[in-house]
Amino acid sequence: MKIKITSDSTIDLTPELIRKYGIGVMPLTVLLGEEAFSDGVDVTPDMLYAYAERTGELPKTACRNADEYAEFFAGFLDEYDAVLHVALSSGISSSYDQAAAAAERFGGRVRAVDSLALSTGTALLAIDAAERAAEAGSLDELAARVLRRVPAVQTSFIVDRLEYLYKGGRCSKLQLLGSNMLKIKPTIEMRDGALFVGKKFRGRLEYTVADYVNDILDRFDTPDLTRIFVTHTEISEEIADMVKQAISARYPFREILDTTAGATITSHCGRGTIGILYLNDGEAR
Repeated sequence: MKIKITSDSTIDLTPELIRKYGIGVMPLTVLLGEEAFSDGVDVTPDMLYAYAERTGELPKTACRNADEYAEFFAGFLDEYDAVLHVALSSGISSSYDQAAAAAERFGGRVRAVDSLALSTGTALLAIDAAERAAEAGSLDELAARVLRRVPAVQTSFIVDRLEYLYKGGRCSKLQLLGSNMLKIKPTIEMRDGALFVGKKFRGRLEYTVADYVNDILDRFDTPDLTRIFVTHTEISEEIADMVKQAISARYPFREILDTTAGATITSHCGRGTIGILYLNDGEAR
């Protein structure tokens, strides 16, 4: 059975990784004022930063509707027997609901699963499915594997500055001022598909990222050593390297993949955000 794996543009993979794993990507919508753009197609994080600095407002994001998902899925069904769509978490977007509604139109040939994750957390599940699609006996079998691994996705980030989270209503003015004055760097973690503030670290980002990495690896300590993502918005190469070094000092991951967040994810967190994302079920230790 020939199964195509698809996902939303919020998987934040490089073009090379998208080609390597043959993942079809549905671009979500980014709005800069009244002008609509397609994530990963005609809008970049630099455009978002310029817009926010010029207007004092954040970009807005939107999912695609069921008709658009149906058209997207239909484009693969001449070449493939089935499509498995690994969707952005239903806890933060209606993308999964729209994709699932579209899937129902195809008589069992299309299935949408809720990743309960975002960014390369979703990508981990999509890549795992792509690696096993050729050997899957059925679409249901492959979907069941993805769903079995959903609880294992460890998704977290440490945030340098809170301006975007404040403008987006995700933190108060007092939290913003306190964070800036005291150099507090909060972590954002995903639990059951929703985002929560986790442990907070104090100091400049370059002095706290290793502590953040060690805290996550201490608490989620049965990693699948196949791969780990270091995913970030605009950040110095030095800080990204510090994160990768801290990971390597703890576990022999076969791949440490460095990716930059796309426009949708960047719209909500801004510059200076970096995270580690991996599967924590010990499957390939």
